Amino acid sequence: MPRAYKHAKRRSSGSGVSGIAGFVVGLALGLSVALAVYLYDRRPAARMARQTPPIAAEEAAPPQEPAPASQQAETQYDFYEMLPKFEVVIPEQDGRVQQPSGGGPTAVERPGAYILQAGSFRNHADADRMRALIAMQGVESKIQKVTIDKDTWHRVRIGPITNLKKLEETRSKLRQARVEALVIRVGD
Repeated sequence: MPRAYKHAKRRSSGSGVSGIAGFVVGLALGLSVALAVYLYDRRPAARMARQTPPIAAEEAAPPQEPAPASQQAETQYDFYEMLPKFEVVIPEQDGRVQQPSGGGPTAVERPGAYILQAGSFRNHADADRMRALIAMQGVESKIQKVTIDKDTWHRVRIGPITNLKKLEETRSKLRQARVEALVIRVGD
């Protein structure tokens, strides 16, 4: 005999709070706890309790000053800041080589890149005057501002020049204007 089955009604879960409402309540509780911790940590007494007492050996040592900004900046390597520090000054005379009978400075014979430094001045106006004098000889120069031991210097430089013949021609033009330029080899 067939039996009649009636569909049973579903029973409610009991709490009556939907999933979204539970999420909102949990979020509100979490934010309130986070706010309470934040406000508690801002109190001066809480900060003092977290600090560890100093060690006796550290009390005897003098307080160390933070490194100056110039030392911190040196740890950051930058090509344009490092290049002026890798200069090799080429001496006008070498003790092993006899100077030509003309009595002028010796010629540079080693191929590479060279910079001619016509002067280094504390005042930018003086450097600009030297640059103008060099420009009247038909030679292009530029002023490089550097800081050495907290002093600012303005270097008047020509180059880099890689052609040795052009280097000697430029030196000759500068000598005619009574400007003695220092030859600096850049890199190796």
